[in-house]
Amino acid sequence: MKKQILYIAVAVTGLASCQEKKTGTMETKQVCVSDSLEKMIKIDTAKTTQMKDELALSGEVSFDENKVVKVFPFTSGQVMEVKVTLGDKVTKGQTLAILRSADVAGNYTDLTSTKADLAINKRQLEQAEYLYKNGISSERDYTEAKENYNKAVAANAKVRDQIAINGGGNTSASGSLVIKAPGDGYIVEKNITAGNFIRPDNSSSLFTISNMKDVWIWANVFESDISKVKKGYAAKITTLAYPDKVFTGKVDEISSVLDPDNKVMKVRISLNNNDMLLKPEMFTNVVISNEEGSTSVAIPQTAVVFDNSKSFVVVYNSKCNLQVREVSPIKTVDSITYISSGLKPGDKVISKSQLLLYNALTQE
Repeated sequence: MKKQILYIAVAVTGLASCQEKKTGTMETKQVCVSDSLEKMIKIDTAKTTQMKDELALSGEVSFDENKVVKVFPFTSGQVMEVKVTLGDKVTKGQTLAILRSADVAGNYTDLTSTKADLAINKRQLEQAEYLYKNGISSERDYTEAKENYNKAVAANAKVRDQIAINGGGNTSASGSLVIKAPGDGYIVEKNITAGNFIRPDNSSSLFTISNMKDVWIWANVFESDISKVKKGYAAKITTLAYPDKVFTGKVDEISSVLDPDNKVMKVRISLNNNDMLLKPEMFTNVVISNEEGSTSVAIPQTAVVFDNSKSFVVVYNSKCNLQVREVSPIKTVDSITYISSGLKPGDKVISKSQLLLYNALTQE
């Protein structure tokens, strides 16, 4: 059969159409890439790489519990006033709440009493010392006065320590206790309101303060997917509030037990939050990826043309040697398509403007 060369100028695509031939069940034409079109296309090489795997999870934002300050009650009492609310930014030394405490008032009463006892015992000691040195009283009387004075000193010191433990300079003789912020940050937990009674056996914190510069993402992994998540796997997080912004991190903690309520395993992802965009309790979408799977031939996703329920690529051998080849994609992850058949490592494919070439090669 004689070869017949037919050159057709195509202004839009910059292609020259040549010798007709058949490839499989598709009618194709030999097409040459013009110099102008060559500047529009992009050629990529198929390579054998580790296949990435992705797992989509739901999650929520939480504050970094390793970088928070929990404010506990110094003593029991009634909450008279709360000066901050959840989410407020506070500075070190700022008043958070005011309590009225019978224990604090009792400590000041004890302090007054021990001060009086200390003053009395000090005078008695001075008198006993004078009498002893002048031979009027016995050494026993002097020693007894000294012991009583030491006891009075110890009792006074004990009460002072109790006041210091219960708030020190933030307390008053009336029983008021001022709770102040121990550092800068945001109120991420608030467990009191005005009128609440703080019991002596209360073990929960009144406030939790976090600087919010680092946050945790807790993601839920169903039992069937547990084997797909390990420490160190990369994670991409998106939120409803910022749908176009992707936060990146790594899995740094995996729970050893399932949540008893919803039967999921919790995994933790640490994120930097210097821009303060992420807020506690914010809902997130988490995509965890890894590269520990099997190998496969990989090409850019943009190189694949989907037509008639099949996938094709345009293979580039030379300017006038282009082929349309059917491929079998396994999956696409991070804009990379993994191929099970149709390509081998080293094959070159068109990944930009490939649709123009595909149409020119397959048009009747």
